[in-house]
Amino acid sequence: MNKPEKGNLLIAEPSIIGDISFNRAVILLADHNASGSVGFILNKPLNYNLKDLIEGTESEFPVYNGGPVEQDNLYFIHKSPELIPNSIEISNGIFWGGDFSIVLNLINKGKISSNDIRFFLGYSGWDEQQLDNELESNAWLISENIYNKEIISKSCNSFWREKMLELGGDYSIWSNAPENPSYN
Repeated sequence: MNKPEKGNLLIAEPSIIGDISFNRAVILLADHNASGSVGFILNKPLNYNLKDLIEGTESEFPVYNGGPVEQDNLYFIHKSPELIPNSIEISNGIFWGGDFSIVLNLINKGKISSNDIRFFLGYSGWDEQQLDNELESNAWLISENIYNKEIISKSCNSFWREKMLELGGDYSIWSNAPENPSYN
């Protein structure tokens, strides 16, 4: 794939080393248009769960680092638009945002599980042409989201490694490399 589209995955090239946010990142593009792009890192869990951040819930749902922009704001993607009004469809049955008070109510009543929704502190954002420039400099690989809405429950710890193995060739070698090459 040459051009990114809303719903695609961005996979960090192995050459992105030392970048705390994007080293070994797999990002779901929530929006991509002429004025810029927005995405959420799927495989970087934080040491927080929802109850640590939101008063009024005892939820143990994990919270992920969505990216370096607006890290004091909580965002979410989900696959339950019929339960969460005001959601925006990303693609393939994945939705972004919606009525947060209803989300908390659904979680507290056990009507939505962590396989249905994923929370992020911050997001990954690119200005007009910025992502295209990064793609031209080989910082990212574009991949179709073959998991569709099930990407929300996709394992986070080994996701980048799995994508490297899927790509094959030289990428397979990188799948076993240590995250920090100086540890080698």
